[in-house]
Amino acid sequence: MKIKRIFKTIGFYLLLTIIVLFISLPLINMVGSSFKSTREILNNNNIFPEVFTWENYRNVLNRTPFLTYVRNSVVVAVLTAVVVGITSCLAGYAIARYQRHIRAFRYFSKLFLILQMFPAVLLMIPLVLVFIKVGLSDSLLGISLIYIAFNIPFCTWMISGFFEGIPVEMEEAAQIDGCTVFQSFCKLAVPLSLPGIASIMIYAFIGAWNEYMMANVINKSAEVKTLPVGLQSFILQFDTDWGSLMAASVLAIIPAMLFIIFMQKYIVAGLTAGAVKG
Repeated sequence: MKIKRIFKTIGFYLLLTIIVLFISLPLINMVGSSFKSTREILNNNNIFPEVFTWENYRNVLNRTPFLTYVRNSVVVAVLTAVVVGITSCLAGYAIARYQRHIRAFRYFSKLFLILQMFPAVLLMIPLVLVFIKVGLSDSLLGISLIYIAFNIPFCTWMISGFFEGIPVEMEEAAQIDGCTVFQSFCKLAVPLSLPGIASIMIYAFIGAWNEYMMANVINKSAEVKTLPVGLQSFILQFDTDWGSLMAASVLAIIPAMLFIIFMQKYIVAGLTAGAVKG
């Protein structure tokens, strides 16, 4: 029985490995193609190059404003994640705790979901006209405000569910011991909701990092272009620099992966925050 259990475990993890490799095949192909020359990419269907070359990475870092695109995307995505995290926590906590007493709060969560039904493209022309008049077009602040406004409704609805799962009696006991409502929110509700806070910040960060349509319309100058729009510059009118495009794509996913790894520890910390010894 023990040997049978070992073989089942090995088979299970082998199956998972095959599935992960199959799902990651486009990513592996992109990494392998980034080390190929453009001629080899067009003529060789192998995943890994026959001759490794760093020319694509040197071309991206030295001959293009790629680092400017990375800086702009980092600024926009981090600002979006932080503002959305703070605003959604405050709004979600208010909805979770006061919807019983304030009738209007009962409809906010439903309203947030209804807002997600409208495609963002409907707001494109009005946003462009308004941003031109107020001087926010072609700026990092303007595109950040758009991402913040688009992410707050869904993130507020998501985090309110985490706050609803925290017993009200715990906060009432803290307030009896002398805590104010804001102190009980900061010292009790927020630590217990760290998985949800980390989730909405990751959601907002990835959404701002990958968004292309609004950034392409609002920001036109090269100094304020974000990565999705900057990657388009490798696709020329009559030709495409596939090697540089693959290298730039590999570099573009590194900051997002680092942010997710950084936020993962807060998800784990939040999962164990409510643990008690028996």
